[in-house]
Amino acid sequence: MLKSQSRLLPLALLGLYALTTLSGCASNQAAPAAKAEAKPAAAAPAPAAQKVDHYFVIHHENGRFYQIADVANYLEFLHTNELIYTRTRVGAGPDGATLVFGIEKKEADNLAQPSRAELFYDGKYEPTGPFYGEVFKDGRFYVFGDWKDFKDYKEHGEMAYTFTEVGVGPNGETVVYGLNKDTIKAGRPVALVEKFNALRKKN
Repeated sequence: MLKSQSRLLPLALLGLYALTTLSGCASNQAAPAAKAEAKPAAAAPAPAAQKVDHYFVIHHENGRFYQIADVANYLEFLHTNELIYTRTRVGAGPDGATLVFGIEKKEADNLAQPSRAELFYDGKYEPTGPFYGEVFKDGRFYVFGDWKDFKDYKEHGEMAYTFTEVGVGPNGETVVYGLNKDTIKAGRPVALVEKFNALRKKN
């Protein structure tokens, strides 16, 4: 209130008032300003998870090779032996086998374009980020966590380095993990085993 009224005082009195305020007793001095509380640093946003490319191949007992690039379609096919949307190439596979490509629902809206599974098979798609793939053949799962390892198997039909676990598949199948000269050094491929189980939500 005094501060707002000082505008109406003569200049001489204003000087006296200011002097009195500055030379008053300690109890009248303004308390030092409290230190501003430091705000905690904002947490850095979590990095966006990289999209994982998937590619699955099934050597079916009916003699056909099924190529699938979608997890849901793959798991559904393993359970029911059926795919809703497919494209077939008769006699175009190894030794004249028929190829059946699973088509995702979103891909079915434009059938003039090749599906991701076809692009994988034809060598027209190269994953640049995380990759996970499986081959189901002769009652065994062959599991890959690296596209180069999968590609080598696809081209040569064999793997230089593997880690095998008998009877650990969802129905007691043998699971063979494809490795390379670097990953073989770690022994049991724990991360790849976890991915295989996580795909099926296996504890």
